[in-house]
Amino acid sequence: MPAATRSDLLATAAGLALGALLDHVVPDPRRGHPVAGYGRFAAALEKRLFAPTRPRGAVFTTLAVGAPVAAGVVVNRLTRGHPIRRAAVTAAVTWAVVGGASLHREAGAMHQLLAAGDLPGARGRLSHLCGRDPAGLQPPALARAVVESVAENTADAVVAPLFWGAVAGVPGLLGYRAVNTLDAMVGHRSERYARFGWASARLDDLLNLAPSRLTALLTVGAAPLVRRGAAGEAWRTWRRDGGAHPSPNAGQCEAATAGALGIRLGGRNTYGGTVDERPVLGDGRDALPADILPAARLSRLVGAGAAALGAGSLLLRAARSAPRLRAARSAPRFRAASPAPRFRAASPAPRFRAASPAPRSRAASPAPRFRAASPAPRSRAIPPAPRFRAARPASRAARSVRRGAAA
Repeated sequence: MPAATRSDLLATAAGLALGALLDHVVPDPRRGHPVAGYGRFAAALEKRLFAPTRPRGAVFTTLAVGAPVAAGVVVNRLTRGHPIRRAAVTAAVTWAVVGGASLHREAGAMHQLLAAGDLPGARGRLSHLCGRDPAGLQPPALARAVVESVAENTADAVVAPLFWGAVAGVPGLLGYRAVNTLDAMVGHRSERYARFGWASARLDDLLNLAPSRLTALLTVGAAPLVRRGAAGEAWRTWRRDGGAHPSPNAGQCEAATAGALGIRLGGRNTYGGTVDERPVLGDGRDALPADILPAARLSRLVGAGAAALGAGSLLLRAARSAPRLRAARSAPRFRAASPAPRFRAASPAPRFRAASPAPRSRAASPAPRFRAASPAPRSRAIPPAPRFRAARPASRAARSVRRGAAA
């Protein structure tokens, strides 16, 4: 694939920033959302390919991820050299794959239910954010579940799509969202998907390694805007507790968030009837419903920082590509012009050699003139020989006179 031009990079940067803004302005449709449509495609493909083996799961993941990535490559080629089209398509795809607004909306809904004392409603609503069993959870446990889900999904649904969009454009946006959706569908450790979903889960872990740590770093930077003097505590908690979580990525975001808010996260969770004891992250108090809105505000700040970094990195790449582009454009001109003088300089030689007989014939033409003008042979034929022959009768007459006298 040819390298992106400067105008393509600028258009991608504009589309990425615009799409992140549209996520907070244009609400998700209740029906017909592109991610939901992809989920139906993946479910249909699973029905055809399912088998409780890792190889079959790897084939499923390859096909389910390869299709949207290929579509993104085609879009990139069709919009190459058309900045307005590239920016518009990138903005639309970014809006579709980034889920920050819906995440914050669900967090706000949970806060309202808990603030109103509607415990059954809050337990029923929790499934919109995470998959743990809500039965028997009290407000502090529900609040902790919401804060942990907001922290983790800030990386999964906001920072990671923007990260891969900045790295690979539309194919990166679509490819990452496909992997993350497959992880939510088949990546959990159930009896059905323990082996079939292994490839999807591991690929999601791989693609989130860098974005999760970037999320933690941005959380540290935004912590003072949520709680005064919290940057140092967020940094220490992240560096100390980030690796204690069983997930290689979720613990990074949750530990930084715990430090930024001054609370404790982690502990006992129940999934599908199975109790999961997780390490405690942070040194503060237990989470409360009042911590949900600060967590959502922190998430919005991190998302804005990720969008700014993504667009800024593309602008920097465009600025760096400008000198190389000018050099690449000027170099062919010099190379294309150099053969012309060589061919013009070399061409006269054959032409003059081919035309050289003409001067030779002109130089040889005087020879006939000298032959035609040679009076020397004629002067040699005229002289004394006739004169001697004309003088011979005088000697004969003399002889006859002598003979007559003798007689």
